Amino acid sequence: DIPVWLRPHVYRAWARAFHSNLEEAAFPLEEYASLRDFFVRTLKEGCRPINPNPYSLVSPVDGTILRFGKLNGAGAMIDQVKGFSYSVSSLLGASPLLSMLAEKNTEDDGSTIEQESTQREQSKKSWWRVSLASPKVRETISECPMKGLYYCVIYLKPGDYHRIHSPVDWNVLVRRHFSGRLFPVNERATRTIRNLYVENERVVLEGLWQQGFMAIAAVGATNIGSIELFIEPELRTNRPRKKLIPSEPPEEHLYEPKGVGVMLKKGDEVAAFNMGSTVVLVFQAPTSKSPKNNDASEFEFSIRRGDKIRVGEALGVWHA
Repeated sequence: DIPVWLRPHVYRAWARAFHSNLEEAAFPLEEYASLRDFFVRTLKEGCRPINPNPYSLVSPVDGTILRFGKLNGAGAMIDQVKGFSYSVSSLLGASPLLSMLAEKNTEDDGSTIEQESTQREQSKKSWWRVSLASPKVRETISECPMKGLYYCVIYLKPGDYHRIHSPVDWNVLVRRHFSGRLFPVNERATRTIRNLYVENERVVLEGLWQQGFMAIAAVGATNIGSIELFIEPELRTNRPRKKLIPSEPPEEHLYEPKGVGVMLKKGDEVAAFNMGSTVVLVFQAPTSKSPKNNDASEFEFSIRRGDKIRVGEALGVWHA
């Protein structure tokens, strides 16, 4: 803990060094007992308005856009930097849910897919529900059955707001914790450390939204392995390891009851880094069946590499 009289001086010095906006802090500086408390501070109400467009996917964090694009299936590679790539499966871990949904886009056989009427009368959009106790994916009436797989990588600098929010309305079904390394994730590290995001400690949330698959990977870094998950406060990361190179499989938790999971609304707080790091989104969204077909319903990113983005701002949109 920092003495009360010293707190404003420490936090103002931090803000000057890392370009933090202290006017957004929800409480007076004297109330943050430690640098950790200040680092994961909440913001004043209204500081991060959520894009109201129902056909938008918003940024879950404040940060800098490193990479984004479209993937060719569950086994596709994500570019870290030129010459360094890692697979979706190595980042997220074994993902039968993603594999099943990816197969749905390439197979006409509906043996594992059955239609059911939705019990929710919120809209006529496509909503998904999965039962992890059986190999069935149930789909409600779909307005846009062809889905593409996309990704977006966002880097959080030390001065950024460090809470993670929900990018859409979705059901979180699975949590995986990978107790890996804690390499730095700055620009130099991404250029020199192969498989950086796969090697580092991370927490992966996986589930379903109205357009299909959704996953958020919160990747730790040097001195930043501690990731707090608000929907699972008992989760403990950044624990001492006896082995230098971890070989055990990731710890996995399924949210019950059977496939209902934890429902999060667009903009809800999900997690917090106890220092800066990186978030990787992997998600399905509407896509054209043919590259030559300029389908108005196709998901389109509204960002560019190097853009600064804040929680609630649109990463991309599609049309009904």
